[in-house]
Amino acid sequence: MSNTEILLVEPVDNLGSEGDIVTVRPGYARNYLFPLKKALPLNQANKKRLDALKVSRAAREAEEIQGAQEIASKLNDVSVAVAVKTGTGGKLFGSVTAQQLLEKLDEKGFKLDKKHLVKFVPIKELGQTEVACQLHKDITAQFKVEVVSENPIEEKSE
Repeated sequence: MSNTEILLVEPVDNLGSEGDIVTVRPGYARNYLFPLKKALPLNQANKKRLDALKVSRAAREAEEIQGAQEIASKLNDVSVAVAVKTGTGGKLFGSVTAQQLLEKLDEKGFKLDKKHLVKFVPIKELGQTEVACQLHKDITAQFKVEVVSENPIEEKSE
């Protein structure tokens, strides 16, 4: 079966960004990309749109990078405290999840998704931890998470 070349009009995950010429299966182009106006068939008339698409792509990417840098500079100075229930000796019941961190960041005015917390492992100990946050493919930020006990820690009696 042959493949067909198309011109992307807007970004498509795992395929490309606007202005890219990509090769896809004809059914994918005909049944998904063309009806959703995400791509156009590659012909002479549509090749002329290529320069305009590349200019809009560069402007969008520059805006995304600038926004990510601003958020990263603010996020590097943020410290989040999460209160958790503990048992004897300071042992946590459960762990601090990505969703809890995102809720705390949302309270501080940062609208992030779970996908931004790359390689996040749930926190299972009291204390301070640094969490990495990837805002753009080239921009990462780190913020501090302080896990504290809701109730006073009782030492184990032997």
